[in-house]
Amino acid sequence: MNAVRTSERDLRARLTESLRLRGVGDARLAFVLGSGLGAFADGLEDAESISYADLHGMPMSGVPGHAGRLVVGRIAGVPVVAQQGRVHLYEGWSAFEVTRAVRAFGALGIGGLVLTNAAGGLQADWPIPALMRITDHLNMQGRTPLGPDESVVGCPYDPNFGAALDEGARATGIDLHHGVYGALLGPTYETPAEVRMLRWAGANAVGMSTALEALAGAASGMRVAAVSCITNLAAGITGEELNHAEVVEAGAQAASDFRRLLEASVPGLESRLG
Repeated sequence: MNAVRTSERDLRARLTESLRLRGVGDARLAFVLGSGLGAFADGLEDAESISYADLHGMPMSGVPGHAGRLVVGRIAGVPVVAQQGRVHLYEGWSAFEVTRAVRAFGALGIGGLVLTNAAGGLQADWPIPALMRITDHLNMQGRTPLGPDESVVGCPYDPNFGAALDEGARATGIDLHHGVYGALLGPTYETPAEVRMLRWAGANAVGMSTALEALAGAASGMRVAAVSCITNLAAGITGEELNHAEVVEAGAQAASDFRRLLEASVPGLESRLG
């Protein structure tokens, strides 16, 4: 185990240095973009795209809708980096590998982390697609990115930092729900029984990412906020089958509101970093 952790530290250090050489350390905010949501990065000012393949130690995703690029640029003059695509536990990656990029962002001194995902909705009365600010999560993935010498006390999602998203929503007239995200391992979609369990436990949306990254970001000293793009109602609510292509398509349909929300929120997010 110690050898594994030493190897992970070495790989993380290599990735951090690779990102530093590419100017990523100048960013104030880091965005992780979920399935079908990567187009947000295409609108960055003064954008430079970096393939994951060109970054030492950067895990590569094979999931459709995850481009496998970092985009460095600006929004409203604020330097940012956007991660177009993430890796998942269900692809065979470890919790440390899933969160390696977030750890590297923290090591570079990037102060704010905004996580995004495509998720299944557990609220039948919410429209589809819908946007939800994650206020807390249920980590049911059976993994943690934290070592025995680390801890995140309480919720990793910073309510004051996340309030900047509420301000952005009000400024743009976008309906932004609040709720709890249930993180499952995947890759199969949840069963109707699992949906009933999650609803009973207080979850409002369900997906297969984000929770570990939020924990790693908070443990690295970053302020963390997160948004789910709810692309479908979860299994058993409507009786319709779920498939990944529809999730990506629904994410694309919500892309305009998603982009406007994040762009309008950047000044408030950046101002909260001090």
